[in-house]
Amino acid sequence: MFFLYDLLVRFVGFLLKFIALLSPKIKLFVEGRKIVFPALATAIQPSDKTIWFHAASLGEYEQGLPVMEKIKEKFPGHKIVVTFFSPSGYEVRKNNTTADATVYLPLDTKSNAIAFLKAVHPDMAFFIKYEYWPNYLNKLKKQNIPTYLISGIFREKQSFFKWYGSFYRNALKSFNYFFVQNEKSKQLLQSIGFSNVKVSGDTRFDRVAAILERDNTLDFIENFKNDSPAIVIGSSWPKDETLLVNYINNTSDAVKFIIAPHNIKPEQILSLQNSITKKTVLFSEKEGKDLSGYDVFIIDTIGILTRIYSYADIAYVGGGFGNPGVHNILEPATFGVPIVIGPNYSHFAEATALVNMEGCISISGQQELNEAFTDLIRNVDIRYEKGHICSTFVQMNKNATNSILNHIIHEHHL
Repeated sequence: MFFLYDLLVRFVGFLLKFIALLSPKIKLFVEGRKIVFPALATAIQPSDKTIWFHAASLGEYEQGLPVMEKIKEKFPGHKIVVTFFSPSGYEVRKNNTTADATVYLPLDTKSNAIAFLKAVHPDMAFFIKYEYWPNYLNKLKKQNIPTYLISGIFREKQSFFKWYGSFYRNALKSFNYFFVQNEKSKQLLQSIGFSNVKVSGDTRFDRVAAILERDNTLDFIENFKNDSPAIVIGSSWPKDETLLVNYINNTSDAVKFIIAPHNIKPEQILSLQNSITKKTVLFSEKEGKDLSGYDVFIIDTIGILTRIYSYADIAYVGGGFGNPGVHNILEPATFGVPIVIGPNYSHFAEATALVNMEGCISISGQQELNEAFTDLIRNVDIRYEKGHICSTFVQMNKNATNSILNHIIHEHHL
């Protein structure tokens, strides 16, 4: 089976080289992997002790970051190696300061797995949330390298739990321990014979709870708000923006809007700006302007949305009209902000929980969006109540990182 799998991965790698000629994202995927081993040879010496973290993309990296930071504290003599599968993770975090080496994960062939583990020679390996690469896991097990899954989540539809899933079930045997987000994941693993499982929760709660401890001040947002209530729209897509722009253009309430679109390509920013009839300013054009005189502030840059949420009176988090669904709602939640989202959120446990708890409102059309915003703007008590539900939810679910670290430290007799 490994032979056929290896053949398939190599074939996919071959095809991607041609697709890269047409797709900028796949080109990054292919070209980035050409420099992995030279980069590792520069960053990691044979005498170095290392610990390896693998994240599929940006979300998983952020999820694993609290554990990385704690591991770095507990193992100061080790270098941290971080790998990404996706360009959307690597390109944003390739210059992070937590890791000593950040590279793409070479495709999961037997030869790549052998070469990678020889270059990194980790004392421990952590896979974040998901991605189970059989060749890498097989080599980790054969070399007796302790391997952990953190913030794992399992669903019945996954191949592990099907009659045809024995190949991937065997890959799971490489993990020394599974730290999962919920009881359902634990039960699913137990149903296929794994007892080395602990419900530790989701480390993202630790990540967002820690945001409160840093300086989130942005003078230009304070100037723009000018003591007015503000709706912060984060990671919006065109389907979100159609409804939102209609509301913005027609509302008579004294409220300001900050929009941080998911896609900040100039042509899409221009299209969004032109669709808004109220006075609008771009982040890239804010210098020298009296921001307090504008109604809408479009953030055509990345990296500051989390801090902007600290100024929100209401948050709208985009993605809920597409697949796989809504973006990260925990960042506004940690600031005690009531949240509005689209209808596609069932794949996200935190969104489902907050909708059920009524800290988050799910809307499926224009009228529902209008009503949700109007109620939250005009009724301060409802706004505070829902915001309190959100912040309490984050605080009640933190400490997954400590649960994981305590187990690992005990296991390694530290």
